[in-house]
Amino acid sequence: EFKIVDGELNTVFNKILTEYKADAEFIKNIKESQELWVKFRAAELKAKFPERGPGAYGDVYTMCVNDHLTELTNERITKLNVWLKGTYEGDVCSGSVKIN
Repeated sequence: EFKIVDGELNTVFNKILTEYKADAEFIKNIKESQELWVKFRAAELKAKFPERGPGAYGDVYTMCVNDHLTELTNERITKLNVWLKGTYEGDVCSGSVKIN
C-alpha cells in the first residue's frame, strides 16, 4: 500500500509542478518544502520506531513501518491537493493557491 500512495504522492506533486510552472518562486519553494517533508517523514519514522537492534519490534515491524509511512504520505497528499483543487473566490488567505 505504501508504494501505491508514494506513487500517488509523486503524481500529485508533478501535477502541481506542471500547473504552476509559470510561477518560478512558487516552484522553488514547493520543491524545497517537499524535500524537507521527505526528511520529516523519515524523522517521524525514526521517532516512532527507534533503532533497537534486530527483532526489537517483532515480526510485524515491516507492516507497521509501511502503515505509518502510508498514513504520513496520505496526509501529505491531502495537503498538496489543495494546490490542485484550488480555493474559493474571496479566500483572503489563499496565498499561492489558485482561485476557482
